Amino acid sequence: MFNSIPSVQCISNFTTMADIILRGYIGWNSRRALQVIEKVFPKDSEVQPSLVIVYFGGNDSIAEHSSGLGPHVPLEEYTENMRKIAKHLKSLSDKTRVIFLSCAPINEETLRKTMSTELSEVIRTNEACRLYSEACISVCKEMDIKMVDLWNAIQKRDDWATTCFTDGVHFSEEGSNIVVEQILRVLKDAAEWEPSLHWKAMPTEFDEDSPYDPVASSGQSTINPTKLTFLTKIPWE
Repeated sequence: MFNSIPSVQCISNFTTMADIILRGYIGWNSRRALQVIEKVFPKDSEVQPSLVIVYFGGNDSIAEHSSGLGPHVPLEEYTENMRKIAKHLKSLSDKTRVIFLSCAPINEETLRKTMSTELSEVIRTNEACRLYSEACISVCKEMDIKMVDLWNAIQKRDDWATTCFTDGVHFSEEGSNIVVEQILRVLKDAAEWEPSLHWKAMPTEFDEDSPYDPVASSGQSTINPTKLTFLTKIPWE
């Protein structure tokens, strides 16, 4: 999955600080991502993203099928694929920033219970996830890339195995909140990034006061909602 900023977004009644596009390809691994990366992120594009978030490893780490088919990518190849993806993204522009998310843990027991009968046996183990997570982290350190260690971040919660997934592998709301929190932490701590991409530092588009804003309790003026944070469910930092 690639997440990139900026891109094209529909106009709506939400505050706009960045245009965000999700380039998620279901069931993909780093091998397939590498095949299309120059199409998804062409070097000659007039507008290049300010931030790209890369998340591969979960499917790569699935055990090899006896037929040779399937999403498995050997650990050494996965590591090299992530290097190549990082190199391409960093070459897009001087302003393009990159964050890698490492392979997350899984709940093996729940996954076995929820696996579709239409699929042949899919073997995922938390140990394999750890190895691919460490490989991703190693690439990030080697290439000076910001990263989120999801394998450890998720497991810091005592009840992670039962609350962070819907089916043992895909994130629930609780799991997704951890991912968002970790990404925002990286953005906040990236002091050397100019301009800062942390949401509190980014300007809001068309943030001027307007008579169409919600009316204040006095009934004599309006309140600019772009400056309000009480509507958010979680007070993100």
